[in-house]
Amino acid sequence: MAKKIKAAIIGPGNIGMDLMFKLMKSEYIELEMVVGIIPESEGLALARENGYKTSHEGIKAILGNKEIKIVFDATGAKPHLMHAPLLKEDGKIAIDLTPAAVGPYVVPPVNLGEHIDSPNINMVTCGGQATVPIVAAINEVADVEYAEIVATISSRSAGPGTRQNIDEFTQTTARALEVIGGAEKGKAIIILNPAEPPIIMRDTVYTKVKNPDEKAIRDAVEKMVAKVQEYVPGYRSKVPPIVDGDKVTTMLEVEGAGDYLPKYSGNLDIMTAAAKAVGERIAKKLLEETAKEVV
Repeated sequence: MAKKIKAAIIGPGNIGMDLMFKLMKSEYIELEMVVGIIPESEGLALARENGYKTSHEGIKAILGNKEIKIVFDATGAKPHLMHAPLLKEDGKIAIDLTPAAVGPYVVPPVNLGEHIDSPNINMVTCGGQATVPIVAAINEVADVEYAEIVATISSRSAGPGTRQNIDEFTQTTARALEVIGGAEKGKAIIILNPAEPPIIMRDTVYTKVKNPDEKAIRDAVEKMVAKVQEYVPGYRSKVPPIVDGDKVTTMLEVEGAGDYLPKYSGNLDIMTAAAKAVGERIAKKLLEETAKEVV
């Protein structure tokens, strides 16, 4: 049985670098290469310093490499729309950390099992990864009519990619609240807070429900928070869900692990942690399939 599945990262920015450091500790994935399009990229230099192959030729450096089975795309929505068909044609599994939404939306503790065989998996957005699990948990026991989330992140945690994809962020997150969370209608708002010192990521989830059973809602949210904490230790509920008639308010915060980025960058950390969790599940499945073929 092969020890690990080889993977590559497209995009040596903040998200790509944080993911690189997380994959260093992976039980099932061996990072083979990091690629970008700027020769003097600090991210590519950092990848080389850590012993990884790099290229400034972008996706071209990955295509045709039969050893690489999984590709994490940490670029942007528009680049991924070009990358997706090329990766599919080359037989590679794409884990998309952009809001492009080419493949199905996936939030690990909610619906990864349904899409484990998809050739392209979309990691929604940081706000989606943080709040969709809560909406899904509440919907299971209370039937959510409407879900609105407000994601507040430090302005310092919003790089060029995040700022360029604000519209995609709100649209993709709102849609995920409906498609995965189960809400009949979803809305997403993002706030970039310039406060110094930088705040950690905070998310408020407002839901209107048909069956406001306070105990069932609190128990469901508590269980879901524990599931997310399995791969995002800094994820937590600030207070138990507040039930006021048919309205339920849940307040969350996400502190980063500090693998590469500052701990206040929980918005980026939850994306890379979720992507790693998905990649590892896929890699483990591929390893098990290979072992069966050998037998």
